[in-house]
Amino acid sequence: MPNWNTNRSDKSSRIAAAAAHADGKRVAASAATALLQAVIRPGDRVCLEGDNQKQADLLARALAAADSRVLHDLHMVQSGVVLPEHLDVFERGIATRLDFAYSGPQAQRIAQMLYAGKIELGAVHTYLELFARYFVDLTPKVALVAAVSADRQGNLYTGANTEDTPTVVEATAFSNGIVVAQVSDIVEHLPRIDIPGDQVDFVVDAGRPFYVEPLFTRDPAALTEPQILTAMLAIKGIYARYGITRLNHGIGFNTAAIELLLPTFGERLGLKHRIATHWALNPHPTLIPAIESGWVKQIHSFGSEVGMDDYIRARSDVFFTGADGSLRSNRAFCQTAGHYACDLFIGSTLQIDLHGNSSTVTSARIAGFGGAPNMGADARGRRHPSAPWLQAGNEADHSAQPLLRRGRKLVVQIGETFGDKNLPLFVEQLDALQLGEQLRLPLAPVMIYGDDVTHIVTEEGIANLLLCRDAQEREQAIRAVAGFTEVGRRRDHRKVAELRTRGVVQRPEDLGIAALDADRRMLAARSIKDLVHWSKGLYQPPSRFRNW
Repeated sequence: MPNWNTNRSDKSSRIAAAAAHADGKRVAASAATALLQAVIRPGDRVCLEGDNQKQADLLARALAAADSRVLHDLHMVQSGVVLPEHLDVFERGIATRLDFAYSGPQAQRIAQMLYAGKIELGAVHTYLELFARYFVDLTPKVALVAAVSADRQGNLYTGANTEDTPTVVEATAFSNGIVVAQVSDIVEHLPRIDIPGDQVDFVVDAGRPFYVEPLFTRDPAALTEPQILTAMLAIKGIYARYGITRLNHGIGFNTAAIELLLPTFGERLGLKHRIATHWALNPHPTLIPAIESGWVKQIHSFGSEVGMDDYIRARSDVFFTGADGSLRSNRAFCQTAGHYACDLFIGSTLQIDLHGNSSTVTSARIAGFGGAPNMGADARGRRHPSAPWLQAGNEADHSAQPLLRRGRKLVVQIGETFGDKNLPLFVEQLDALQLGEQLRLPLAPVMIYGDDVTHIVTEEGIANLLLCRDAQEREQAIRAVAGFTEVGRRRDHRKVAELRTRGVVQRPEDLGIAALDADRRMLAARSIKDLVHWSKGLYQPPSRFRNW
């Protein structure tokens, strides 16, 4: 007779093996490595948080300190490869295979290790795609998560940075896996229960807060006039044209400029209450002036942002908060909201090719994708209409029968024609293709496919790819906004002039925008200190952003 409870029996044996290192569920920080060596077995699939912002840093160090003769050949599945320890486990032979979504701070090192054959790459995912696989074919055997605090029953309070924790725990705990949480402290009573204790096997008392990366903080003092110009173009040429009220902004200075122009340039255009009211977004500090000016009605967040806790607590009409007043973030839910409930995604990238494909992978950096491929993809399963969605669908296919015409999500790539270190944004071929060939990948790591991109905005103007009739027009529209890059210099001037007459390409002057008007004085806040002032002292920026 078959045994249908082998996973449950395996879990019981692991918990028994770890008993010597724990007092019930409670584990001292000094015993963390010994605990992990007891509950993890060679070849296990391990999920380590590793989120976009929140990091189970003590558990990451504990795993990296393990004896590679005891733990080896682990398959790491995690959203973010952010800390050095996340890659140290591969250098030391503890882990061999990796499936991930984002690796910003470790982008250069992970590229070097992939080229050197030190990491066997499963795939680079978008967040929601990776979460989905946790419940199908990448289910973790052991999850190492982070929370603010726990009580003696193992209930967890995750606070503002809940992020990926509920998804990771759900997939692991209900498949008879082991869940280990690090917490800042163990208390008698929690402000709220975010993860029930019956889903948590061990709690490591770290004695200090987990690390959080201030990923979404952009100093207004660093914004340039070209970035302000692109923001003006986006507001007038896209947000106003389509009446965008439900949206998501990717990380970057261009989108930060849009947020800071809403109370000034947007107000001048009479767009208040007509655009940018409902957001799927982390609590960007640069959105504070728009919130205080009454532009924003509601924000649901993937995670929190360092220094924003008191401000969020005082603005519960805008943010989703618990009874304790703290933000309730959830990356899986917010990614779903961004995919199905938002009419526009706008974000930056490192490279765009002649088809509109974009990628953050270059020959020297593999930054991953994060949520961009999900947020920046047309939701083919969407069925509810909205005016912007229907308008974009009409522009994409004017000849279709109206009642059968599918709408389109607006997916906008925004940036300057020359980016960091004067590297061109536009290229004939993405570096991602070269990487795919060198690593013999079955699929090149493209972030957003060209057939999902509807608009490209640079300081040269807007290319509306929905209005292009064929591939040739699409290429010329892209070349038209590529400026003095090699791609831009090869444009067909006659064809671009024709596209401009049809509104496929719009220069700043076509929208009544003078490039000289893109002035820093237009920004609602021109420094971090200004953002603190707008927040009435509630925003407490990280020390590295304080220059006063």
